[in-house]
Amino acid sequence: MLQDLSHMDRITQLQDEIQRFLVIMSSSIAYLTTRSTFLQVSEEIPITKQRNPDKFDPPEVFEANKKELVDDLIMKAKQIEVLIQSLPVPEPEEQQAKRLQDLENEMTVANQEYIQAVERAKSLHGQFSELLRTMLDKADIEASLLSGQKPN
Repeated sequence: MLQDLSHMDRITQLQDEIQRFLVIMSSSIAYLTTRSTFLQVSEEIPITKQRNPDKFDPPEVFEANKKELVDDLIMKAKQIEVLIQSLPVPEPEEQQAKRLQDLENEMTVANQEYIQAVERAKSLHGQFSELLRTMLDKADIEASLLSGQKPN
């Protein structure tokens, strides 16, 4: 059971790291689309739009930031890879089916034992109630005799 919790912790950790990876990716895309300038990539296609110089980073800053973003993505991807490799090997399907069948058999036996225990409790309750009734009836008779009255 403790081992299952450890696996769940790793899965939760993996989910968190994937979420962080997606945030880095989203931030990278947002940066690349908002802080770049328009460059002519082909002589046949002219640039028809310009950005104000305060709206984009100078080429050397933009390149340094791009490299940092790529490094962040690579580092996070490697962390995710390590977490994936630390996950347990999946249980073979036949073994999993056998384990589930064993659990079902155990559950059937436990249900039968529970039903027997309930029946036994009902029986004991009935016996106890009958004994209590008998004792109370005898006590009533004795009390009646002592007081000189006729028993009911």
